[in-house]
Amino acid sequence: MSKEPGDTRPGLQTRTGGLTVRWDDTGMRSSYANVCNVAGTREEIVLLFGVNQAWNSGQKELVVQLLEKVILSPFAAKRLNLLLTRVLREYESRYGQLQIEAGDPQLAEPLPTG
Repeated sequence: MSKEPGDTRPGLQTRTGGLTVRWDDTGMRSSYANVCNVAGTREEIVLLFGVNQAWNSGQKELVVQLLEKVILSPFAAKRLNLLLTRVLREYESRYGQLQIEAGDPQLAEPLPTG
């Protein structure tokens, strides 16, 4: 289904204060990730998304296929943090507390290279 300019279907617009935001999803694509890593500098926050397809919990090395790299300004990262916190709070109130194990390899610090 194609969208016409000025399409006002529900969900494509939001109102923030006195500003209306129209979300244009014509170039959007979807990806799946079950691993995320974050790094940052003073000027940017880098999110790396990937997929861990390992099924054997006893293996010595975990290979994560990195698929997407998203670079945010610190201000956009802060807004993302607030939005994720709110969404996860709502999720847990509906479905129960999410438990993340301390030994989860997806929480590990990256190893130095070279």
